[in-house]
Amino acid sequence: MFWLVAAVLLGALVGAPPPVAAAESAVVVPAPAMNDAKAAGPLQTAVLAGGCFWGVQGVYEHVRGVRQVVSGYAGGDKATATYEAVSAGRTGHAESVQIRFDPKEISYGEILQIFFSVVHDPTQLDRQGPDSGPQYRSDILKAFYTAEEYHQDFLQLNPGHPYIVINDLPKIDSLRTVFPAYYREPPITVKGN
Repeated sequence: MFWLVAAVLLGALVGAPPPVAAAESAVVVPAPAMNDAKAAGPLQTAVLAGGCFWGVQGVYEHVRGVRQVVSGYAGGDKATATYEAVSAGRTGHAESVQIRFDPKEISYGEILQIFFSVVHDPTQLDRQGPDSGPQYRSDILKAFYTAEEYHQDFLQLNPGHPYIVINDLPKIDSLRTVFPAYYREPPITVKGN
């Protein structure tokens, strides 16, 4: 992710146009064949890994029925759950998000349909957009460790950041276009506001 940001900033200094958008196009997957009926009950949790957690978190903060989305790490040990260690690609962790959602408003199957339609292309092995390495793999995980505070709500706090503009805002536009019934504005934050 850092090479792309550096290229955009260097290009801006010399007056070059920004690179073409790197975000993948939305590919609508069918609704889940087996899906839990929406019913009142306690909040449920899903942990998904799908590339850089900034964009994954940013999309789900706009999804109706989602109550909280936290960026973090999953797949490795608690001792190595830091951005510096995970970025090296040797910890077993993947950048992930923990999604807490209300099952009477959105099902786990619908969470996954949004994931595979507008958030992540699972055919890219250990990669998503410009990011590569096992820490950017596709995965659905149980163990989860919260990322550092400066990663939380990164997209909302930095909407003009070149990486966000190129890779993540198009995903939110796809959510709004492909799943308008699930789109909400304003988005929630880590604190659930």
